Amino acid sequence: MTTTTAGVPTLELNNGVRIPQVGFGVFRIPPEETAQAVRTALETGYRHIDTAQAYRNEAGVAAGIAESGVAREDVFVTTKLANDAHGHDNAITALEGSLRRLGFDYVDLYLIHWPLPAKDMFVRTWHGFEDILRAGKARAVGVSNFQPAHLDRLAGETSLVPAVNQIELHPALQQAELREYHRAHGIATQAWSPLAQAGVLGDPVLTGLAEKHGRTPAQVVLRWHVQLGNIVFPKSASPDRMRRNIDVFGFALDDEDMAEIGRLDEGRRTGPDPDTFTA
Repeated sequence: MTTTTAGVPTLELNNGVRIPQVGFGVFRIPPEETAQAVRTALETGYRHIDTAQAYRNEAGVAAGIAESGVAREDVFVTTKLANDAHGHDNAITALEGSLRRLGFDYVDLYLIHWPLPAKDMFVRTWHGFEDILRAGKARAVGVSNFQPAHLDRLAGETSLVPAVNQIELHPALQQAELREYHRAHGIATQAWSPLAQAGVLGDPVLTGLAEKHGRTPAQVVLRWHVQLGNIVFPKSASPDRMRRNIDVFGFALDDEDMAEIGRLDEGRRTGPDPDTFTA
């Protein structure tokens, strides 16, 4: 296992590409504030930025990287396909738009943002992603919010296993079955909303563990993700929180700590259900 300059481990994806385990998400950061947030994150030590076409702040991500002085090749950048761009050709065209906004020749990871099963186009879209990977426009390709049934369809009708599935995952929604599916099929688990939009941070179990370890509840939750092997990218515009969110490698949760957090699972989502979400 290698590490970034901030001591963040990098994990190897199923095609050999390495990804920093803790990154910085820019969901809901206004476009005009994105460059500053990304620059601050990179100055703090982050080397993994997660954006999406739907966030409309890819140009701000590019500006933040350029202003930081960090070399492009030292930053792992993910973007995601807009929901109105499903289909083989549309997926390719949409990525070309992202590359223009980013000013890049490639992205490190390109994801189908939502499966949108009612449209029944995600298999055709994935064929476009296979071509994107072959063309070198993305170093790795994956999916987001896919359920086992969606992944089974990809396995049965295409030849490429996604490198990543980015899913809502936090102590109140632990997705054990889906994480086991990933493990069995060589798919990395990425957690969006890793802190449940701060909705779990007041839980007595987490505040107690924070006191035990001399950390914040958010650091305890992020450490739990890291020890599960998840890739996480908490979002914060606060430089202090950015620093705390990446500072989760100087302590460890013991087996009982992990078990206590494991008992917090309620199956509670903060976002849409991927089986019914229609965008």
